[in-house]
Amino acid sequence: MTSMQKPAVLITGSATRIGAEIAKGFAASGWHVVIHHLTSHDEAEALAASLPSAETVSCDLSDETASTGMIEDLAACLPGFRCLVNSASIFHYDSATKPDADTNRQAMQVNALTPALMTRAFLDIAKGDAPLCAIQVTDMKIENPNPDFFSYTMSKHALASTIEMFAMEAGDTARVYGIAPGAILASHDQTEDETETSHRLNLLGRKTGADEIVDAALFLSTGTLKSGSTLFIDSGQHLLSQPRDVIYLARERQQA
Repeated sequence: MTSMQKPAVLITGSATRIGAEIAKGFAASGWHVVIHHLTSHDEAEALAASLPSAETVSCDLSDETASTGMIEDLAACLPGFRCLVNSASIFHYDSATKPDADTNRQAMQVNALTPALMTRAFLDIAKGDAPLCAIQVTDMKIENPNPDFFSYTMSKHALASTIEMFAMEAGDTARVYGIAPGAILASHDQTEDETETSHRLNLLGRKTGADEIVDAALFLSTGTLKSGSTLFIDSGQHLLSQPRDVIYLARERQQA
């Protein structure tokens, strides 16, 4: 089956980290995968070469015109384009005690506004032969916020707010979902010990695997779940109330 015949998915930020794992999962399930990146050219090309059917595309998500243009170009050349996974995000530190305006503008653009505009463009013009599916990757912080990473958290709340609105507008023509991960991979300057500790600060006291995010994305791509729903893949972390990001809670425990 050629790439023109296979169902196709665009996964933003999929050259590395969780996005790359999602790309591998879709590829293994028979999809043609479009690997989006900004600067990770070598990683994107290496990943595409390792998959049965894949291609790469580079686009700066801070440029909303270029980003929606990317959707239009893919819809024109991939008749099976029926799934969009907005996985890319920027994760810079500021806090509720000292919000940074530049950090906020960047986070709101890349993490919220551009994915929303891309979703709108996708729902308008993609022509997959099955119900279209858009998946917004948010964060368990939408239910368990803390003052750390203020702008990032604010942007993920904004993105989460679009899910039900798009689902309501789309009706039976498309499915729109959210995936809200907890701590999955090491963040910032975490040591191995800090990562091991922080990733177990959840209701089940276990590490949530990247494979669980992949399984959730593949399940949502079937359109089985009620449109507008969000799956929390975080071992129950969103059900807790944590005063700080787990990066810092883990350091505080080790220093105690």
